[in-house]
Amino acid sequence: MGRGGLEIVLPSGDIIWTGANVLKNATGYNLTQLLVGSEGTLGVITKIVLRLIPAVTHDLLLLVPFRSAVEACAAVNAIFLAGYTPSALEFMERDALEWSMKYVQSTGVSLPDDIVAHLLIEVDGNHMEELYRDATAISEIVQQYDIDEILFADSHEQKQMLWTLRRKVGEAVKSNSVYKEEDTVVPRAELPELLKIIKAIGAEFGFKSVCYGHAGDGNLHVNIVKGEMSDDDWKNKLPVGIRKLFKEVVRMGGTISGEHGIGLVQKEYMDIAFSKVQMDIMRQIKQVFDPKGILNPGKVLMNA
Repeated sequence: MGRGGLEIVLPSGDIIWTGANVLKNATGYNLTQLLVGSEGTLGVITKIVLRLIPAVTHDLLLLVPFRSAVEACAAVNAIFLAGYTPSALEFMERDALEWSMKYVQSTGVSLPDDIVAHLLIEVDGNHMEELYRDATAISEIVQQYDIDEILFADSHEQKQMLWTLRRKVGEAVKSNSVYKEEDTVVPRAELPELLKIIKAIGAEFGFKSVCYGHAGDGNLHVNIVKGEMSDDDWKNKLPVGIRKLFKEVVRMGGTISGEHGIGLVQKEYMDIAFSKVQMDIMRQIKQVFDPKGILNPGKVLMNA
């Protein structure tokens, strides 16, 4: 697993260390990853040993406006297929950026009426000439699509403004309406299809969605906005739509949570991502670590 590990307090009160402080480790089961992914249901992490990497010295940031959200998603995969690996590649639908601009009272980005989505693309490294070369090549790739003028942020102030807008999207959506956020993730090549499916299911079940997220990872946050949906539809009809969406995500080779975890809210959908055999194995693991069910009870697994 490489350098790093955890100090864990088990439900029994025993204290164990996982991993080893070496560059390579293939000894026994990988308990570190098991505990990291357990959402506090198997043990309490009290110490963490991490491997650090050197900080880069330079970065450049591009904001690319698209007249088609599906094309913005397609451009993500095109960038990677061309051999470029941005340090960040974020997707924002128009509403996400517009609501965020209002929320932070920013006028730093032009939003023509025909622009429906943006990609926020960052490249970083230690040599500026390489970054300018990569940024130029990425610009040429996205110009194959129906875009408006690219905003090239090279000052610290511009970069901070753009990242503030991206980071405030969740709060901005929350300030506009009651909402549910789903954390879908698919292979990058499937992002355009995922976005089409999200909008089609929204039309079928009567909800509006505002999408944004870490497109470079294939990770799309789907903020379902209550808007004018009735309380009854929000409570009873929406979960059927979410289940349909998750089934499509899994069909595309994705899964139902890229980074937010399962907790209480998503556990009723775990059967979409895992077979009965897999679910039983997870319940058995929980039983071995925590036979009395005292750690984060009721989370992740149904009937656990």
